[in-house]
Amino acid sequence: MLVLPAIDLLDNEAVRLLQGDYSKKTVYSSSPEKMIQVFEEQGATLIHIVDLNAAKTGKSENEKTIKKIKEKCSVNLELGGGIRSVENMKFYDGLGVSRFILGTIAVEDPKIVEKGLSLFGQNRIVIGVDAKNGYVRTKGWETNSGILYKDFLNTMYAMGIRHVIFTDIARDGMMEGPSTQLYKELLTEFPDLQLVASGGVSSTQDLVELYDQTDGKLFGAITGKAIYEGKLDLKESIRILNQKREK
Repeated sequence: MLVLPAIDLLDNEAVRLLQGDYSKKTVYSSSPEKMIQVFEEQGATLIHIVDLNAAKTGKSENEKTIKKIKEKCSVNLELGGGIRSVENMKFYDGLGVSRFILGTIAVEDPKIVEKGLSLFGQNRIVIGVDAKNGYVRTKGWETNSGILYKDFLNTMYAMGIRHVIFTDIARDGMMEGPSTQLYKELLTEFPDLQLVASGGVSSTQDLVELYDQTDGKLFGAITGKAIYEGKLDLKESIRILNQKREK
């Protein structure tokens, strides 16, 4: 199970939003590329980036920062937020992004998902399922799609999607622990899904419990605020999970 440090970009700064509320942001750095260099030094092999400007409006304001990040580090990047066309994917592919996270567009135009799979393959197309009260939310979490997340997952799975990031919005940024039972259920229903847990990871112990209670079947877990606020030691967490995997 990988530990994916998260960086949310808003106006070229690294921020965190409380439960996706753009009016409740905390700025952590005006130089996100420096943060990623630290994550790489601590052992991260895949870093999760969200373009919050693009997630909300469909237009990125952070392209120069994403380019700078890639120039300053060699770690793999996955990027979400506002990727709503094949042209977007091709552009970010040109910047060296490894994995493209499709959220809103996967709900509104599944054909884009099919085209992405055809062009880039299963391992580079990731579906971001952001859920609250059982329903998928879109456009930076601000819109209720009216689609139950289980129905949406079944549709994506049938299409050939195997990489999914599932965010429990109610847990995000709350530092109250992840929805472990939910991830167990998803892995039981979709046993070959490469599932990444997102939302609520507040300590190394949370990561260990996620690993243990899913029998090590999670592809990874995303954590952001806990690292920034010194509640989770990234290097130590990676060491512990690697040790458990090797047993």
